[in-house]
Amino acid sequence: MKKYIMALDQGTTSSRCILFNKKGEVQSVAQREFKQIYPKPGWVEHDPMEIWSSQIGVAIEAAAKLGISFENVAGIGITNQRETTIVWNKKTGEPVYNAIVWQCRRTADMIDKIPADMKKKIRNRTGLIPDAYFSASKIKWILDNVKGAKTAAKKGDLLFGTVDTWIMWMLSGHKIHATDYTNASRTMLFDIKKLKWDEEILDYFGIPKSMMPEVHPSGYNYGYTDIAIASGEIPICGVAGDQQAALFGLCGFQKGDVKNTYGTGCFLLMNTGEKAIRSKNGLLSTIAANTEKDPVQYVLEGSIFIGGAVVQWLRDEMEFIKKSPLSEKLATAVEDTAGGYLVPAFTGLGAPHWDQDARGTMVGVTRGFNKKHFVRAGLESIAYQTHDVIRAMEADAGYSLNSLKVDGGASQNNFLMQFQSDIINTEIVRPKVVENTALGAAYLAGLTAGYWKDKEELKAYQKVGTVFEAEMSAKERKEKLDGWNKAVETAKFWSKLNSK
Repeated sequence: MKKYIMALDQGTTSSRCILFNKKGEVQSVAQREFKQIYPKPGWVEHDPMEIWSSQIGVAIEAAAKLGISFENVAGIGITNQRETTIVWNKKTGEPVYNAIVWQCRRTADMIDKIPADMKKKIRNRTGLIPDAYFSASKIKWILDNVKGAKTAAKKGDLLFGTVDTWIMWMLSGHKIHATDYTNASRTMLFDIKKLKWDEEILDYFGIPKSMMPEVHPSGYNYGYTDIAIASGEIPICGVAGDQQAALFGLCGFQKGDVKNTYGTGCFLLMNTGEKAIRSKNGLLSTIAANTEKDPVQYVLEGSIFIGGAVVQWLRDEMEFIKKSPLSEKLATAVEDTAGGYLVPAFTGLGAPHWDQDARGTMVGVTRGFNKKHFVRAGLESIAYQTHDVIRAMEADAGYSLNSLKVDGGASQNNFLMQFQSDIINTEIVRPKVVENTALGAAYLAGLTAGYWKDKEELKAYQKVGTVFEAEMSAKERKEKLDGWNKAVETAKFWSKLNSK
């Protein structure tokens, strides 16, 4: 019987299922979008039951496309939108409230009120900068605002989970209440060095420990699907948050490996080995995906708010291009940006600048500047922002990156990838397979299930698509970066002017 590995990729806007063969090749894909709920400005929710129904639906569809049953699946891997928070009743299995999504800002005031000493403990123990982004304040909000929730939690009747936990709970017929280290490390409640829930932080947020799932390595046999759900008992044996899964899918197993996912924003992760590094440059320290057989590894993570979204803005708001791929054609139609720089601080600047009041700025415009220069400046801004995060990572880690592994939609833009290589003076490796988040979950499950022997076998199946080598002179690189730094300072100056 031919066997496959099934990856369930539960994202922020859609649920997907991908079936991979022994060579790590995509054999079948099914995808289904689900509703985004915005009860108030800045609030973002999902219906947990719709998340579940869309995810099991695409799993059945992907199998049907290949004409196979779940008996042909050797193992299931799960990767998911991180930080999103679900609380449900242990007895009924019913959510007590909608899932509060990672993007939701409703608890920002709650975070602002955390005393300085507690903020320091959170930073030291969890590796995270206290923020409404993470799960802790979202759980507290549900307990404080849903009628009867706090009482039920104290009785031990409520369970918390990130989306991976919810999917496993449903897949197993309410038998598995667990998560992995990567997702636990994004809750702001998990001690990433002691590898356990921090009781003092739980107490501060008023969260009973009985709500919290068991925590295991990403590659681990969590249990089996319920026979009524999947027509068989299939091992669920790989779980990782989306960004850590992508690093694993790109075979970023070694200390110093760095990946950048060029999505709406950009997420850079650097493998720092068995040491959790406390960033001095506004980066987060969190846990990398790994199997039960391997030691725990850590990553530094830097987030860029506006990455590929620059191209969407050039297309939809500025109407310079009709389709995103055309950005490359316009950018290469001119030799440079004619001295112009775009700083896409539409929602402030993320790592390593962290200026939430900075705003989008275009500088250096002269009479000869046209839309081709504008589009090129937009693409270059993605590479410049990535440069800034990489240099911050190298300063924290104390060593230079080996190469930059890339994935995500904007990584298909050859101009951007070449300019990225030039501006960081490092090779860019773009693999043939672009489904690296799902592939990472599949790798974790397949290694645990014995479908693949070891990481060396996975490396052998990795197919490099294109390697970009730096061609820019040191002088030109310095001149361009000097101009970029001035442009960033101009964007920051806007907020200073407005505060007067």
